[in-house]
Amino acid sequence: MAANHAPLSPLSFLYRSAAVFGDRTSLIHGASSFTWSQTLDRCRRLASAISLRFGVNPGAVVSVVAPNVAAIYEMHFGVPMAGAILNTINFRLDARTIALLLDHAQSRAVFVDSEFFPLVTQALQLLAESSKPLPQLVLVKDKSYTSQAAHSYGGILEYEELLENSSPDFPLVLPDDEEQSIALNYTSGTTSRPKGVLYTHRGAYLNSIASILLWEVGPFPVYLWTLPMFHCNGWCFTWAIAAQGGTNICLRNVTAKATFDAIAESSVTHLSGAPTVLNMIASSIPSERRDLPDKVAVIVGGAPPPAAILSSMEELGFVVTHAYGLTETYGPALVCAWRPHWNSFPLEERAKLKSRQGVVHLGLHQADVKDPATMESVARDGRTLGEVMVRGSTVMKGYHRDDEATRAAFQGGWFHTGDLGVIHPDGYIQLRDRSKDIIISGGENISSIEVESVLYGHPEVLEAAVVARPDDFWGETPCAFVTLKDIGGATSARGIIDYCRARMPHFMVPRSVVFGELPKTSTGKVQKFLLRDRARAMGSLKAPSKL
Repeated sequence: MAANHAPLSPLSFLYRSAAVFGDRTSLIHGASSFTWSQTLDRCRRLASAISLRFGVNPGAVVSVVAPNVAAIYEMHFGVPMAGAILNTINFRLDARTIALLLDHAQSRAVFVDSEFFPLVTQALQLLAESSKPLPQLVLVKDKSYTSQAAHSYGGILEYEELLENSSPDFPLVLPDDEEQSIALNYTSGTTSRPKGVLYTHRGAYLNSIASILLWEVGPFPVYLWTLPMFHCNGWCFTWAIAAQGGTNICLRNVTAKATFDAIAESSVTHLSGAPTVLNMIASSIPSERRDLPDKVAVIVGGAPPPAAILSSMEELGFVVTHAYGLTETYGPALVCAWRPHWNSFPLEERAKLKSRQGVVHLGLHQADVKDPATMESVARDGRTLGEVMVRGSTVMKGYHRDDEATRAAFQGGWFHTGDLGVIHPDGYIQLRDRSKDIIISGGENISSIEVESVLYGHPEVLEAAVVARPDDFWGETPCAFVTLKDIGGATSARGIIDYCRARMPHFMVPRSVVFGELPKTSTGKVQKFLLRDRARAMGSLKAPSKL
C-alpha cells in the first residue's frame, strides 16, 4: 500500500537533496558549477526531452559515450526519471565494438561528447551499412575541451540546447516496480566477449547506501571523479554522493597533477579507482604534488592492489579502503573491513591485511569460497583454493538478452564470479586469481597475483602482470610483463628473475620477462587475454629451466 511502501530508487536521493540542500553545490567541472536545485531542474528537462521529444518508451535504452563531465552525471538521473535504462559506454572502445554494443542494447538515443563524436559517427555508419536502426544522436559540448574540431559539427542536436528547449516540469516519480532496470553496463573488456549487465533501481539504491556505510561517508562529501562514471555507474557513487548532498568534482583527464590540484583547491574528501590510479598518485614526482588539506579517503578496487602501493599511499596521507566487486555486483561487493587492533601492526603488515578482499558489505547477503563442482564450502584455512561466490540484493538482475549466460552465472543459487580465492580463519576472503589466470607448472598451481605482488616490491617496477607461457618441460611457466619506473634504472630480465628467486618458491619465479607498457582497459584493468596471446606467440620454452 502507498502508506507503508515506496519503491527503492536512487532517484529519491536527488529529489531529497534538491529539497533539503538545494543551494549547496552539486557539481563542479572546470569553470562550470551547479547546485542541487539546478541539477534537478536539468535532469527534469533531460527526462522531458527523452520521453516527450524523442518518444523513448519506459524500458528502452539510452546510451552515452563521454568522459567525466556534467552531462554523464545528469544522465544517471534524467534517463531513469523518464523510465528508460541508462547505458554508459567505454569511450576507449573502437568503432566496431561500440556499434555492436549499440545494436545489442537496441539503443534509442546516444549522447556523445565532442571528443568522441568522430568515433561514434563511425560506429553509426557501420550500423547503417548493416541496415540496423540508428539511435537519435545528441552532441555534448564541453567548454574545457578546446579542440577546434569540437566546434565544427553543424546541424547536430546539441545537449545544452536540448535542455533549454525542454520542460522543467517533468513529474518527480519513482518507478512502479523497484525491480525495473535502471542501467545496462557492458563488462569492461578484460575478456574478449563483453556481456550486458542489468541493474535494478532497488539494487542501485541498496549498493549506494552500502557504499556510504562501508566508507563512512558523512554529510556533504567532496568526491573527486578519478573513476570513470561509465564503469559500473561509477560504482554507484553517482547516486551515493547525491544521497549525502555532496559535491562532485569532475575530471575530464585524470593525471597526477590534476588530481593533487583538485584535492588542494576543492578540499576533496573522497576518491576511488583501480590500483593504476593509486600507482599514478604514489609514483608522482614532487612537482606534481601538493600538500593535502586533510586526510583523503580512497576506495581501491578492480584488481588486488600490491602491498607496496598501499604502503606508499598511506605514507602520502591517503586512507585506503580495499573493496572487491565486479560489474555484476554493481561495483563493490566485499570490503576489507578494518579491525581497530590492526592499527598497531607495522606498516607492511597493515598493507598486506588491506590487500585482502574481505567480507560482504551490508547490501550483500552472503559471500563464500566454494568448490564449483560440489558447491561445498572450502576449509577456512587460508590455503584451500575455491571459487568466490556471492548472493544478495546487489547482484545483477541478469545479462541483457542472454538467458543462457544468466542461468549459468546463477547456477546453484549463487553468482559464480570466476575468481579463485581462499577464505582465512577470520572469515576474510582473499583472491588468488581468475580461474583462467592460474598457471599450472609441473603440476603446481601458481597464482599470478602472488607473483605480481612480489614484482611490485622491486624498487624499479612501476607495473607488472604475469601470465602463462608454454614450456616444453613444465607445461607452462610464469611470464612477467613489466613496466619500469622512469628513474634511469638499468634493470635487466635477469635482475628481475634474481629478485623474485630471493623472495618466493623457485617454481613460482618468472622464466620470461618482457619490458614495456601494459595493455589496460580505461578502468585500469590489465587486459591479460592480450598478454596471454603475446606469451603464446613467443613460443614454447624449449629447454628445462633450473629451479
